Amino acid sequence: MSSLELEHFLTDNLNELKSKGLYNTIDPLQGANDFMITIAGKRLINLSSNNYLGLATDPRLIHSAVEATKIYGVGAGAVRTINGTLELHEQLEEKLAEFKKTEAAIAYQSGFNCNMAAISAVMDKNDAILSDELNHASIIEGCRLSKAAIIRYNHSDMTDLRNKAIAAKQSGLYKKIMVITDGVFSMDGDIAKLPEIVLIAEELDLITYVDDAHGSGVLGKGAGTVKHFGLSERIDFQIGTLSKAIGVVGGYVAGKRNLIDWLKARSKPFLFSTALPPAALSPCITAIDIIRNTPELIDRLWKNGRYLKKGLQELGFNTGNSETPITPCIIGDERQTQLFSKRLYEEGVYAKAVVFPTVPRGTGRIRNMPTAGHSEASLDQALNAYSRIGEELNLI
Repeated sequence: MSSLELEHFLTDNLNELKSKGLYNTIDPLQGANDFMITIAGKRLINLSSNNYLGLATDPRLIHSAVEATKIYGVGAGAVRTINGTLELHEQLEEKLAEFKKTEAAIAYQSGFNCNMAAISAVMDKNDAILSDELNHASIIEGCRLSKAAIIRYNHSDMTDLRNKAIAAKQSGLYKKIMVITDGVFSMDGDIAKLPEIVLIAEELDLITYVDDAHGSGVLGKGAGTVKHFGLSERIDFQIGTLSKAIGVVGGYVAGKRNLIDWLKARSKPFLFSTALPPAALSPCITAIDIIRNTPELIDRLWKNGRYLKKGLQELGFNTGNSETPITPCIIGDERQTQLFSKRLYEEGVYAKAVVFPTVPRGTGRIRNMPTAGHSEASLDQALNAYSRIGEELNLI
């Protein structure tokens, strides 16, 4: 493709995205990503952050990051298998395994990396993966990378999962079969039916894989969806992130010792990408201790989530099937969803529109993420803005 052809391709497709309300603008923050943020000099109530417990700005984590940098430097200096493994990496992984009630854990540079690494290290072209149709994009890409057959099952439909698992098993085409699901679905806030999934998996000898990015720090006294259901001994792969409730950056896989040993030997992001830096490792360790010793943080998160959800529902908005603090406000039309988000910004509330391809066409929504840091007064201010704009746009 010549440079002129590339220019035509980019211009035409960007213009098409913009005309359909599918183009996302990026707003740089002037300061920390807290419950209040500043963009272009404007102070806004922040309802778009994954900083669930407010730990991204916690002074204890900041101190931990600074002190680790003084001792270990700003970077790990190498991949983990050469000499990029610091004692902090091992301390974090031991802490994560204890937190998740597993034999071992392995840390990666991001949650996205976890799914790219772990799935393809275990599954290959001779295998099949049963994947919930609403799984996160990183799961979808990890499945594709593995070259395994991908069998999508209807969202949280256990009859469909069981039927497709039986068909895959009886076909005799696959050596291994995995069932993979988000623990908490990030766009709708509903929780996977893990007890039923485990029963099907144990009946049919399926590998179980749970991406708990939005459940860790939120459910199971902070340990996640698997712990919430008491299934720590019955799930093969527990995937988590260090960048949401933990408040820093990175991701991890927790499971049996031999699984973690295999990932250290065969997962490519571990083998070929420079290790997490000290300033990320140390505050992650601090954050896990805070979560375990400060249950009121999680209680406050849930209280704020219930308050906002109830307020939106009383105004007449559709909040879908959320069972967690994630609170979608489903608008539908993509252009109207983008307009709603723009009007919220003008009213002092930062809540981003989420549209296709992140969610199916016609299901555009404002995804609200209340945190432990929000006050009731700030949530009331946000609800007042929703009320005014909803009436203005004839949505309520």
